[in-house]
Amino acid sequence: MSNLENLTSKIIKDAEFKADSILKEAQNKEAEIISKKVEAASKVTSIILESATLEAKAIIDRAISKAELEVRNKKLLAKQEVMDKVFKEAEHRLSKINLEVFQQYVKTSILSLDIDGDEKIIMSIDDKAKLPQNFLEELNNMLIANGKIGNIEFSDETRDLNGGYILTKGGIEINNSFKSMISSFRDELEYGVNKILFDGN
Repeated sequence: MSNLENLTSKIIKDAEFKADSILKEAQNKEAEIISKKVEAASKVTSIILESATLEAKAIIDRAISKAELEVRNKKLLAKQEVMDKVFKEAEHRLSKINLEVFQQYVKTSILSLDIDGDEKIIMSIDDKAKLPQNFLEELNNMLIANGKIGNIEFSDETRDLNGGYILTKGGIEINNSFKSMISSFRDELEYGVNKILFDGN
């Protein structure tokens, strides 16, 4: 083999070696780049998934809170409706009390008031009609015994009070109708009624 052939052969081998080297280096770099890209993509995916999970949890939590609030509001509304019915029934029953109890209520409540004793009583037509003729006489005698004027009269005015009465003088009214009485005591009574009806709920 001539020197030229040897030289040519060596150049070819060197070129092949360098080509292999360059190819391997390129492959290594390609693998490294791909690995970094995969790692970066994995991190991005993880962040996206974590964000999506948190968002989904927040949406679920909001939905649960909204549902719980709606249930609580409906429960409160239902309770309020029941309470309204209870107090309405109480008012109705009071309006149906017998005459003796009604008379006693009117007399006792008027005697307990800080009044002059010459006021006028406003009642419903039915309640006024069912009281005995000597009702005012008895009431005024009791007022006189308590140091009052003792000149209470029935007003010509009547109102649909559904039980009870209104005491009036000089444009000032003391409302002792059953409806007003229940309304004034409602806040105080509601706790007890609520405990009886909804204890543990």
